[in-house]
Amino acid sequence: MSRPKPLHPAFPPTPWGCLSPPGPAQAPGLERFHAPSAAAGYHPRFTMPNLFSESKPMSERPYIRDFVANQRLEGVFAIQNAQLGTTKNGKPFLKCLIADKTGRTPCRMWSITEEYFAKLPTDGFVFVKGNTQPYQGEMQVIADQVKPHLQPTSAELAELLPATDNNIDQMFTEVTTLLHSIKDPAINALAMTYMGDAKLMDRFAQAPAAMTLHHAYLGGLLEHTLGLMKAADVLLPLYPKLNRDVVLMGLFLHDLGKVEELTWLSGFGYSADGQLVGHIGRGAIMLDRKIQETQAAHDDGTPGTPVPAAIQMVLTHIVYSHHEKPEFGALKVPSTPEAIFVSLLDNLDAKMNLSLAATRPDQSAAADLGGHFTEKVWALNTRLYRPDPTTVPDA
Repeated sequence: MSRPKPLHPAFPPTPWGCLSPPGPAQAPGLERFHAPSAAAGYHPRFTMPNLFSESKPMSERPYIRDFVANQRLEGVFAIQNAQLGTTKNGKPFLKCLIADKTGRTPCRMWSITEEYFAKLPTDGFVFVKGNTQPYQGEMQVIADQVKPHLQPTSAELAELLPATDNNIDQMFTEVTTLLHSIKDPAINALAMTYMGDAKLMDRFAQAPAAMTLHHAYLGGLLEHTLGLMKAADVLLPLYPKLNRDVVLMGLFLHDLGKVEELTWLSGFGYSADGQLVGHIGRGAIMLDRKIQETQAAHDDGTPGTPVPAAIQMVLTHIVYSHHEKPEFGALKVPSTPEAIFVSLLDNLDAKMNLSLAATRPDQSAAADLGGHFTEKVWALNTRLYRPDPTTVPDA
């Protein structure tokens, strides 16, 4: 096997490296998530206020963040975590979350049959008619109609799929800079092999980090990865016996399999690979292949860079163990200091993103509903207290 010679580690990192132009299969507007060619010169182009730049707005229905009490609404929303509940009288009802790019809110439909529920997507898109209703500090929707919406248009997707507020170019440049700072020659060469994979890096920049939980928006995987790497760089001096190179590379790798696990061109979902292999398994397979590429001779005949077996094993272990516990999907319990550090930091960032999105969104809701607690956040198994305590007056 031979391969093109990668960028030399001593070269200054260039934004996005040599990423490919958008392919014809991409949804309209996803070119916003692709890097300009380094050869053509780099200029930051976007902060992503809208994903599908060519699309037109949907109906005039309000965004979720703009809901006010007792408002009639109808329109297309993303549906999340649809469940069939039972009332005190033993009758079935629909409970779910509905979402658009500005947020999400609880939705209930009190009149539903099990047969009708079976036709609704658990996660997907639905057309909703109903009314808003304040309840326990949240603006929920009481629906009289919820029906599947199977093929959202580009304009609808632009209104429904959330995207990071951060600049993709800048975030990717920061990841590149951190990877270039790795001193171990084998780990550095492995990092450059990944960075030289244009298709993979394009998908890394586009992908959400999850369907519905933390960083569940376009660009979320990149944002999550960068946040972890930056946090590690701050904390690592407190633990000088940890190997910085292993930690940074492990954080870069830990969720990279999600580029194959998740789909996002027509809504967030799981691919067949995600259903059958998953991001942990795919990430480990990907790592094995990239190690082989790193060790292979270059096209010009110069030898590749050997990756010692211990480094291969420890990085694979980080991918296997970053979910910490088998009941959370880990294939192994973290069993090196670096793996423990990666797992705990990953858990911290995920839970902070999830909790802050639920309690202190970037934009306040249009209606002040009072009440200090969210609905139960099932991923955290609790209702969350919203306010910054320094802003709450004494009763």
